[in-house]
Amino acid sequence: MKQLIFSLLPLVAVFALFGSVTSSVEAGGMPKVLFQTSMGDFTVELEPELAPQTVENFLNYVRKGHYDGTIFHRVIKGFMIQGGGFDKNFLRQDTGAPVPNEADKGLPNERGTIAMARTSDPHSATDQFFVNSILNRFLNHRSKTQQGWGYTAFGRVIDGMNIVGRISRVATGAIGPFPSDVPLEPVIIIKAKITSE
Repeated sequence: MKQLIFSLLPLVAVFALFGSVTSSVEAGGMPKVLFQTSMGDFTVELEPELAPQTVENFLNYVRKGHYDGTIFHRVIKGFMIQGGGFDKNFLRQDTGAPVPNEADKGLPNERGTIAMARTSDPHSATDQFFVNSILNRFLNHRSKTQQGWGYTAFGRVIDGMNIVGRISRVATGAIGPFPSDVPLEPVIIIKAKITSE
């Protein structure tokens, strides 16, 4: 159903989306986003040429302050840290329409890349993201099938990977609606802001 909703968006909106990303690349190079967290700061540099719709979707959430006050609600040592969708009371944030999967054109899911989280529907990514703490080849695109689409990586950490590593090693357990992998001490995104477009 989510995939159908996106396919019905007017073509003009899609063209506007690409135009916005193109002007961003021409004006200032690769967009950068600073995450100020309760455990320290890290910066990601995005790749609009490889994943234009994913990057613009992510930047729109950042511009709206969507990530401010959210938590990393799923942390698995030796895998990744995931956040962006819940506040510290585990209330789900409102989201926009999902974006199409661009894993067939995006970056590989290697250590330090930021990627979109999704459900079993390959084209269901909205606001949640994760940062790979190791090389996760099994998350890469293999084929345009439900099992093979993979996860769209659309940028990489260029500063503060030690902070990502620190977050990935926190103690976790069952809290709120989640049966496991939740940091026992909340790891909060105090603010996410665009530092370069």
